[in-house]
Amino acid sequence: MRLKDKVAVITGAGSGIGRTAALIFSREGARVAVVDNNAKKGEDTVSRIIENGGEAIFVQTDVSRSEEVEKLFKITVEKYSAVHILYNNAGIFLPNQDRMVTGIAEETWDLVLNVNLKGTFLCCKYGIPEIIKSEGGVVINTSSSAGVIGVPNCDAYTATKGAIISLTRSMAVEYGPKKVRVNCIVPTAIDTPMLNQSSKENLDFDEKKFFSTTPSGRYGTPEEVANMALFLASDEASYCTGGIFVVDGGITIT
Repeated sequence: MRLKDKVAVITGAGSGIGRTAALIFSREGARVAVVDNNAKKGEDTVSRIIENGGEAIFVQTDVSRSEEVEKLFKITVEKYSAVHILYNNAGIFLPNQDRMVTGIAEETWDLVLNVNLKGTFLCCKYGIPEIIKSEGGVVINTSSSAGVIGVPNCDAYTATKGAIISLTRSMAVEYGPKKVRVNCIVPTAIDTPMLNQSSKENLDFDEKKFFSTTPSGRYGTPEEVANMALFLASDEASYCTGGIFVVDGGITIT
């Protein structure tokens, strides 16, 4: 098993990519701290892991709140005595609220930055010291095509995803000597509940046009992203740090 004896903290693990990653990481031998702000969804992920013979705990956490994130890692270490993998997967996208900078409400800007960027910062702030104490490990951050190409009408989201790429590179340099690898996944158009909801709410979105201009001609699956995360979390990626790994069906090259 590729993650045998490892302890993984996965945020946003109540659904979508996070849930899929939690199930795959567990299958590969990791003990998983399932993190989500939604208790019902998070507990359901834990139940699925246990039903499949894995080991997991649920820690309800708002990643934008420092005291809750600090408690998350305290609980995880008390339970499993270590943290080896931090997968910062939690994030939000607010179509029709997140627009061009001249049209975004300040409250929307603050909310998106707090969850997407501050949440990543806080999890790294409290998680990386525990990874170092565990003799090293891995941080996996989550960006988006919005972080590498111009995507209109979601400037708060774009700002967070671009910043996460820069933060990944900086942390890779800073913590590499301490045996912490830091990489970033850039998923786009993945068939998750968040995509389905945002597609319905986004009045500007045209699915047929999207498919016609995307090289793969389809949405990606949560498994395709989670398997990239698995690779990065495993020793197979032992020489990978500071990398930006695109999982987007070719969207960012068109």
